[in-house]
Formats: sequence, C-alpha cells, structure tokens
Amino acid sequence: MNSRFDLCATPLAGLTLIQRLPIGDARGFLERLYCADELAAIAPGKPIAQINHTLTIKQGVVRGLHFQRPPHAEIKLVSCLRGAVFDVAVDLRANSPTFLHWHAEVLSAQNHRSLAIPAGFAHGFQTLTENCEMLYFHTAAYHPAAEEALNARDPRLAIRWPEAISDLSPRDAAHPLLDADFKGVTL
Repeated sequence: MNSRFDLCATPLAGLTLIQRLPIGDARGFLERLYCADELAAIAPGKPIAQINHTLTIKQGVVRGLHFQRPPHAEIKLVSCLRGAVFDVAVDLRANSPTFLHWHAEVLSAQNHRSLAIPAGFAHGFQTLTENCEMLYFHTAAYHPAAEEALNARDPRLAIRWPEAISDLSPRDAAHPLLDADFKGVTL
C-alpha cells in the first residue's frame, strides 16, 4: 500500500509535520486527511474522539494558545482546508529539553500540510488570509474544567507572529502571562 502521508520531524520532539499526498487528475483530487493505520505512530492507541471545524473571517486574527491538562490532555491533528494560517505549537511538557520553545508551520489549502500536536503542547494560529477554515481531529473530548491557555503576546514565549495581531478574543487576550512558578504539564 502506498502511503498518503510523509511524516516530517520538527525541532520539538513529538511534534510532527504531515505532508498529505493528494492523488489528482484533470477532474481534481482525492486527499486522505486521516488514516488510523498510517498515522498510528502519531497517536498510538488513541482513537479520534472529537472533530472540530472553525472559520475565521478576518486576516491577522490569533486564536489560542489552548491546551487541556491531564487526564484530558489531547493529541490534535490540525489542517487548514481554506486559506492559510501560521500554526503554532508550544512545548509545555515538564522537564522537556524544549520546555516553552515554540515551532510554527504555515498550513494552507494549497500546501496540503497538517500538524500533529502531542499532548502537553499548547496550540494556536494566526490567519494569513481571510476566510480560513480549520479542521481539528482530537483524541480527547473537550472538558471545560481541564482547559487552560497561554497568552499569545507573552514575552516569555516571544512568538514572532508574521503579522500584527488584528484581533484576539477578549477571553484569549485575558489569559495571564507566565510567571516564574510555571513548571509545565506533567503527563
């Protein structure tokens, strides 16, 4: 069987860029977004529990940086189906050599890329175009009591957003900055 994905390591252990490999002809293309067999290494023993679809209308908007604490920590497979985003993952794993480091990839409808974000990471994105549609596959259902977030403007993270932030929800803007006592997430 020919794989429909190329898996590419990133500088943060466990964070994986997935290059989807569409099959096309003059009519268009077929693209596999997920396959439990082919992506078993991304979420070993973890079935998809929830799928979310978002639309962000304006360019420059930042959503995130969200995560869920254990026991509801989740693996996310994130894809952009329309438009383009600067997709960011931040390593929050306690005792990780890359603790509080971030990595970003441009995900777009044209480049057919997804980002597999491990448990113990925060996730967010900035829209690079108008009308961005994102699709998320989660290995855990949303639990409001387990949700936390980082402030996208936190100087300790020093994320280099490619554009000025045109909008940030009041909830995301209100997330506190990290203090010296933040030790990360223990999985």
